[in-house]
Parts: sequence; C-alpha cells; structure tokens
Amino acid sequence: MANMESVLGKPEFPRSGHYDPDWVLDNQMGPSALWLTEWLAESLPLSTGMRVLDLGCGRALSSIFLAREFGVRVWAADLWISPEHNWRRAGEADAGELVCPLRAEAHALPFARGFFDAIVSVDAYQYFGTDALYLGYLAGFVRPGGTIGVVVPALMQPFEDGVPEHLTRLQGSGKRFWEDECWSFQTAEWWRGLWERSHAVTGVRSDTLPEGWRHWRDFEKALELSGKGVFPSDAEALEWDQGRYLGFVRIVGTRSDAEGTDLYDPAIGVRVGVDT
Repeated sequence: MANMESVLGKPEFPRSGHYDPDWVLDNQMGPSALWLTEWLAESLPLSTGMRVLDLGCGRALSSIFLAREFGVRVWAADLWISPEHNWRRAGEADAGELVCPLRAEAHALPFARGFFDAIVSVDAYQYFGTDALYLGYLAGFVRPGGTIGVVVPALMQPFEDGVPEHLTRLQGSGKRFWEDECWSFQTAEWWRGLWERSHAVTGVRSDTLPEGWRHWRDFEKALELSGKGVFPSDAEALEWDQGRYLGFVRIVGTRSDAEGTDLYDPAIGVRVGVDT
C-alpha cells in the first residue's frame, strides 16, 4: 500500500491528494480522473452555486471532485454507468446534495438552452467531439459568457509515417496500446483549430499537461500494484513513448453571444428551443 500511495502522491495535484487512494482506484475508468479534473479546473472560473454539466462522467469521480472542491452543482451525465450507482457514490462522498446523476447520450442532451454556467468533460470528449458540428450543438446548453472545458488523451505531435512501432508493440500485459479508438487522439493545435472555426465559442485556449505521459504511466503502475486494474496495463507503452507522442490536451473556450442555428435533438426529432 505504501508503494501505491507514493506513486499516487503528486505535488502537482494537491487537491486530489486528499482523496482515499483505494476509492480512486476502485472507481477508475481510465487515467486519473481527479488529476485531470484538477488540472482542468485551474482554467475554469468556478464558484459556489454554479450549474455545471460533467459530460461523460464515468463513475462520477470528476463530478464529486468539482462539487466538493468548488461548491458547484454538477449534473453527472454518462451513457454507460447507471445513475443509481453514481448517486450512491456521491452520497457516500458527502456530495449528494450537489451531484445530480443521470443517463444521457452526448448527442441527445435533455437540458434547456443556456441552462449551464459551465460544461466540462474529462477523458470522454474525444469519443464524440471530433465531429466538426458537435461543439456548436453542445455550446447551446451554456449561457453566453459561460465556459466549456475538456481534457482528452492526445498526441503531442502528429505521426510522421504512420503509427510508431512502439505503440503497436505487444506489452508484457498482453495488450497493444494503439487501438482503433486511438484515432480520436489529436494534437493541441488540431483541437484549437477545430474550436476556433466555431462561432459558438471565443477565446479558445489549448495546451498540454506537463509530463502528462509520466502521470498516465504512474497511474497505470498504481493500478498494477493495487491489483485493481480493469484493463491490461499500458504502463510499458507509455514508458517506451516517454511523451514523444502521448499525453493530455486541455481545451477551454467561452460561450459567445452569437445566435447559432436551432439545436436539433436526433433522439426525439424536434428542434430544441423552438416553441411548437
């Protein structure tokens, strides 16, 4: 246990260090949600009582963290994890009054136009946000002047000649790092360009997490030490890479005052925000 705690102890993420390591590892669904949420929150103007959507929240660790650390009210939305389980986790973490779990699909969000003060997404946005039209849809749920911020696993630089061999090499865990879903990984410049093309947001900023690959590798090692890993470890591939290609990107933008086209919800077949 001491070794695991020493791996998880990160001076770069002091708020995250107050959470029980076993609780974090028991409820993980990928790279440390608390570390990534803490890094994202540094760029968000969060204050007590704000309404925040946590899109693709997984087991709601990021939602609980935001509620406890900043006193915001969080709608914890995920397609795969049941609201009942996330509600229980929030209650056990003394965040039940501030976290509202629900099941939602990213393209059919059940909220009023302009309802949120901020929208966040941690290690999920890459699965749906590479669509050039998606940001315009999502921004409709944020009030003008509100904030959208995401953290995604990403490329630190483009590949020069296909996927590097060390990312397709078989690891000791029996897993190859690069899978089809990894094609959603893009660089900070790519994400910034995508967001800047949208009239829905202004002041777009994107950057990379310093030593992101190392934090990712350390979390994988903590899972190995604890025996709590759900998936085969990627620590070896991250060590081989040394941050040449793999890491994390943060993208933040402010909801503009511009009126876009009416939102269309494909799940119910009506235009959102239009009286009928």
